[in-house]
Amino acid sequence: MTGLRERKKAETRHRIADVAAHLFAEHGFDDVTMTDVAGAADVAEQTVYNYFPAKTDLVLDRAEEIRQRLHDLVLHRSADTSPAQALQVVALEDIERARTDDLAEQRGQFFALCVSSHVVRRFGLEVRDEQVAMVRAALAFTDPALNPGLAHVHAAALVAVLHLVGDTIGGAVVRGDFPPDVGEPLEETARLAFSDLDAHYRRLVQAAS
Repeated sequence: MTGLRERKKAETRHRIADVAAHLFAEHGFDDVTMTDVAGAADVAEQTVYNYFPAKTDLVLDRAEEIRQRLHDLVLHRSADTSPAQALQVVALEDIERARTDDLAEQRGQFFALCVSSHVVRRFGLEVRDEQVAMVRAALAFTDPALNPGLAHVHAAALVAVLHLVGDTIGGAVVRGDFPPDVGEPLEETARLAFSDLDAHYRRLVQAAS
């Protein structure tokens, strides 16, 4: 059971991240300082740094959780499920969330900020590399006969589809035309891409066995 101290820390962390997202949506990532976040959240600036050592950490404070989820979806998939089928659910969830979440709030979230800020974009590329490494590690465990280089390439392709979805959502949010102009075509693109990767991986595994 989570103790009171841990719950309060989690609540503070969530409040700071939420306040930062609102500020980023209103002013843009580059024009908001950690001092601004602290003032809006009514906490000391050092408190913000205690939870988020860098401003980019405020944008995607769930980065580790997301990496772990991608790893676990691939690692624990059923025997007849390809990595593409396992990860397609993530892309479809992102699209559905973009359909239903408030557009103004989305302007302060990771996908839109990756489009509107070069700093966040660079951070996003680091996140992408870390996700590829996690997916590759899961593939190495589930299909050890697969050539390591091919496993890396396939992991990169899977993550590339997820980032295509994120970038498309982010661009549409910044332009203000999501949904409905982007939602359905993007879902179709994601399904086609994952279907192609599904067939490709099954051929790779068959050739390696």
